[in-house]
Amino acid sequence: MFAIVFDVSEKLGDFISNQAPIEKIIFDYYVNFIILYGNMFTSMIVFLSVIWFTTIMAKDTEIIPIWFSGKPLSRYLRPYFISATILMLFSLGINHFMVPRANKVRLAFEEQYYRDAMIVRDYHAEFPNNESVYFSNYNTSDGRVNDFTFQKWSENQKPKFFLKTRYALNEPNSKNWVLHDFYEKQFYPDSISIRHIQELDTTFDFSISDMAQRENTAETMTYSELKSFISRERLKGSAFVPLYEIELHQRTSYPFAAYILTLIGVSVASQKRRGGIGVNIAIGLGIVFVYIFAMKMLTVAALNVGFPPLLSVWIPNLFFAIAAVFLFRYSQK
Repeated sequence: MFAIVFDVSEKLGDFISNQAPIEKIIFDYYVNFIILYGNMFTSMIVFLSVIWFTTIMAKDTEIIPIWFSGKPLSRYLRPYFISATILMLFSLGINHFMVPRANKVRLAFEEQYYRDAMIVRDYHAEFPNNESVYFSNYNTSDGRVNDFTFQKWSENQKPKFFLKTRYALNEPNSKNWVLHDFYEKQFYPDSISIRHIQELDTTFDFSISDMAQRENTAETMTYSELKSFISRERLKGSAFVPLYEIELHQRTSYPFAAYILTLIGVSVASQKRRGGIGVNIAIGLGIVFVYIFAMKMLTVAALNVGFPPLLSVWIPNLFFAIAAVFLFRYSQK
């Protein structure tokens, strides 16, 4: 609810100026907004719930008799981890399949009623079958791809085809293109053919959506779609591949954090302290903030200094898992 209040205060002016319908604001945007952030904060909500519940048990002196009952400590932890497993599996499925579909609707709404026009400049990429594409700029407001250049090479890196146009238009959601004021070169073993045409309808194996994408486009893809997308982007040499890989790995690492935060929550809250619940929640929130800071710091490292995305996502879980074990050992004393 706090997140929605801040989001409304930030975007209300754009919604009004762009005449966004109230039903779309509610059902297309904020319902999916709740799905995204509700699931994102699942681990933290589980963590605070564990601290709240366990602190009350410790306050009522219910934990010490459990520990000295002769039962193994695993029996004390079993209900916590059964619950954490159920919530982790639920969050894992939502992360990989439900949230991407919700994001697709939410981001489509933002694109229409909130975001500025997207501009791409000096784009260059290699495509399969020895093809390369370049254009100087593209603006979603008019849909023009200026100075569009397409080249094709043979297996021995000799030119086969070259095309350059003043501007090109791509039909929405298709691979059909309209080229304006262009010339092409066709290379043969003993000659070169050149022609100039004012306008031509043609098709390519790609669309403008394959080239002009916002950084958050990976958020709209399910697991299998994102895996295929990363493979295609890697072939093109895209600089955003680490960002997409981080998105893929975070969808799994965040739900698994429920186990780690559950153990930390039990360890922190099992000790009876002066100040009761308030002190334990303060300690717990401090641990959560350190965890989030570590995740963000390693994400920046993966994007800017070439740190492997898989390690950047899982190292905080590994370190905090070790810390959780030590905290639990300490809490028993």
